[in-house]
Amino acid sequence: MPQSGSDYSEKNIEVLTGLEPVRKRPGMFIGSTGVEGLHHLIWEVTDNSLDEAMVGHAKNISVVLGKDGLVTITDDGRGIPTGIHHQTGKSTLETVLTTLHAGGKFGGDAYKVSGGLHGVGVSVVNALSRYLKAEVYYKGRCYFQEYERGKPLGKVKDLGACRWSGTTISFIPDEEIFPEINFSWKTILSHLRQQAYLTKGVKIVVKDEREEKNASYTFYFEGGVAAYVAYLNRDKELVQKNLFYAEEEQAGTTLEIAAQYVSDLQPLEISFANNIHTPEGGVHLTGFRSALTRVINDYGKRTNLLKDNLSGDDVREGITAVISLKIPEPQFEGQTKAKLGNPEARTLVEAIFYDKFEEFLEKNPADARAIINKCILAKEAREAAKAARETVIRKGALDGLTLPGKLADCSEKDPAKSELYIVEGDSAGGSAKQGRDRKFQAILPLRGKILNVEKSRLDKILKNKEIKDLIIALGTAIGEEFDIDKLRYHRVIIMTDADVDGQHIRTLLLTIFYRYFLNIIEKGCLYIAQPPLYGFKKGSKMEYGSTEEFLKNLPKDAKVQRYKGLGEMNPSQLWETTMNPENRVLKQVTITEAEAADRVFDILMGQEVAPRKRFIQSSAKEVKNLDI
Repeated sequence: MPQSGSDYSEKNIEVLTGLEPVRKRPGMFIGSTGVEGLHHLIWEVTDNSLDEAMVGHAKNISVVLGKDGLVTITDDGRGIPTGIHHQTGKSTLETVLTTLHAGGKFGGDAYKVSGGLHGVGVSVVNALSRYLKAEVYYKGRCYFQEYERGKPLGKVKDLGACRWSGTTISFIPDEEIFPEINFSWKTILSHLRQQAYLTKGVKIVVKDEREEKNASYTFYFEGGVAAYVAYLNRDKELVQKNLFYAEEEQAGTTLEIAAQYVSDLQPLEISFANNIHTPEGGVHLTGFRSALTRVINDYGKRTNLLKDNLSGDDVREGITAVISLKIPEPQFEGQTKAKLGNPEARTLVEAIFYDKFEEFLEKNPADARAIINKCILAKEAREAAKAARETVIRKGALDGLTLPGKLADCSEKDPAKSELYIVEGDSAGGSAKQGRDRKFQAILPLRGKILNVEKSRLDKILKNKEIKDLIIALGTAIGEEFDIDKLRYHRVIIMTDADVDGQHIRTLLLTIFYRYFLNIIEKGCLYIAQPPLYGFKKGSKMEYGSTEEFLKNLPKDAKVQRYKGLGEMNPSQLWETTMNPENRVLKQVTITEAEAADRVFDILMGQEVAPRKRFIQSSAKEVKNLDI
């Protein structure tokens, strides 16, 4: 409600100018001030370099993580113009760096296609950086200008003649904006490798010079998204031996698409618009899915391989597809560009992919038969799963929505105030039930190691009693009937032993949530409890810890208790260390890189043994406190 009377007047109306809106509300421009927003600064600058590459003016891009938090991004594009801008009366370089919505992507012929649609990219980076330096090599001259928190420290300086062209942006993120400044090497490599696949012929060099690491990678791919799909499927069992690839331009819009079926039960579809990843899809992904369903049904009927129509889910099972659309005027939803909205893009993608994939099926009949056979198996499994799912739902309805007998529910009826502990074993379950706060904490004990859902179809999953109990306890149903709004607890907490068996059970549970309850993770409702590994009695009080550092700080003759299982704690200890909201430590499960997460689950829990062995060998050095 507005303030009343003399408390509310024209004095309360604040007008933000220049880059003030960015510093005042950074989340509006980069999504958040957390880890994702921090990395978004690099993406905003590299997007500009990639835009130069997409229009043929840049061949080389480098990204260097330097010491003291400095990030340096260089390209050999045309450089930013430096002359006096006709609207601002300032250097065009300073205008671009200090003015929102100033750029060469709003009209004219400078950029036919671009990822930097809004023209706010580098100015936002400037606003959110403690220090930024721009070096421009433009039309035979070298210029530079420095900034502090978006404000120029002086005018643009001409450093003399040079024989090359391009732009170098160096910046240090502002600690006043970002609570934690720690760039992830793996995240940066993954993103820039992806961009190199999407921009054929560009070379991207990435260096990490922090803490004497001196790590360096170079990405260069001539194969485009076809090479990307081959990379994604490198450790998977192929159903379709010949990879499908097509590239076509119509009316200034270019579609590049690659697809290949593997033996997985899950699809992996990654879509881009002007090299910007669209995690929420959009019209280009919708057009692809629609055409895929139609073309497989039409081909299957025409060749007598199919009797009944397949659904969209049937034809998508096990497909790896990359859809890259380059369009002159993309309509994104929000500055973070998570979804494409151009209605004409759906028609274009649908028409091109239908024709090209139909031609592929005609030329590769063995692949076509293998694909349709896999889709038929998916249809049969879906129908069996539907029957099993209806049995679960019907059973719940007939029993008056009776919850599993082993579930010790809480008295709180508001899901926002309720939490469910999924506990391993009857012993730990007993301690948790006795130690909990019955008002808002529910306990669901599971017996032994549950089914590995990565290797099982939904019909088999729904026959597993432990998983069925979990589905009913959560209240969301599963598969086509899944409804996040019916989630009975807004904190779902996995609480397992700290030993190898407990970690395995935790991984099995995480696989279930990732594959069948992804929205619960995306809504921030899934957590992992952190029970202590050690207990030490100091006088009349107990101290707890989980690290080697904790042990080092104890007296040399201390008698330390090692907790290998939750059942070794009595109810009061379990409450004090792991369940009391005032003392406990919970790790929230997030998915920052869905593609990488999908691959890890596939390697660790899938059918293929060789990739799992390689993963374990390559990751062994990173394991700490291994308990065998």
